[in-house]
Amino acid sequence: MRSSTAQASTYASTETVAIPLRRHWTDRIADYVEISKPRISFFVLISVAAGFLLGGSGEFQVWTLANALLGIALVATGSSALNQYYERDTDARMERTNSRPIPSGRLSAGEVLTMGLVSGIVGCVYLALFVNLLTAALAAATYLAYTLIYTPLKRISTVNTAVGAVPGALPPVLGWTAAGGSLDFNAFMMFSILYLWQFPHFMAIAWLYRDDYRRAGLKMIPAVEDRKQVTGFVAVGYALALLPVSLLPGQMGLAGDIYFVVALVFGVIYLWTAVRFCKTESVHTARQLLLASLAYLPAVWLAMVGEHLHLLN
Repeated sequence: MRSSTAQASTYASTETVAIPLRRHWTDRIADYVEISKPRISFFVLISVAAGFLLGGSGEFQVWTLANALLGIALVATGSSALNQYYERDTDARMERTNSRPIPSGRLSAGEVLTMGLVSGIVGCVYLALFVNLLTAALAAATYLAYTLIYTPLKRISTVNTAVGAVPGALPPVLGWTAAGGSLDFNAFMMFSILYLWQFPHFMAIAWLYRDDYRRAGLKMIPAVEDRKQVTGFVAVGYALALLPVSLLPGQMGLAGDIYFVVALVFGVIYLWTAVRFCKTESVHTARQLLLASLAYLPAVWLAMVGEHLHLLN
């Protein structure tokens, strides 16, 4: 009896460092879903849908939208998987990420690498076949920039935030081109709004987990000793720059007065929380800034899309 107990104990301890041999298939699916970072993918697809509805001519192309969302979801999944494959060692050193499927031993690095390559490539090919070549090319550029430039750069320089914000700002542009839009000033406006929005958002997250990033050796601004004092100034600077840029769609005919008011109100709130964070960097002010960032984006997209569709009709 004691021998059986010892064997069970040994097997249990082995499970913590190796891939379990006896796991239900639903657990495996859950692990793959976790690799895809569904919450981030959800926000990506909201931005894609917003760009699609803004880029359309008034006719709702449901199948084109569905194909675009599916293809871009596959590319986003591939990007997330390759990111976690590449950062599996740093993830293991961070409290926030050490329970992810690779560090916890629930999936092997090879499985996640395969998932990342297959999902990303299939997604790009799918977009080329069922949406259009421009959207597929932009999706491929997003995939490559995120995995081959931004992810390795996190170990080297704090510039990684500015670089990573480029693929992070492309989802609404992907939606815009999927609907038949060209790379015009309207597409650039949407890109700029999302690009600038990311900086206060990431400064709040990076400040909250600065010790984790420092422990993992990742060069996030709040985690680098000689740069951490600029965290608040970066948040304020980009929130301030976002305010006039976010008002442009209301002035350029993409939306109207209702959008203008919504963007102004939420932009001022975003800036105010960034200023508070800059004046007093604390868990409370960082979380306020993070919450303001999460409220800002859906409010602005909803107002822009809603009024744009109203103006078309």
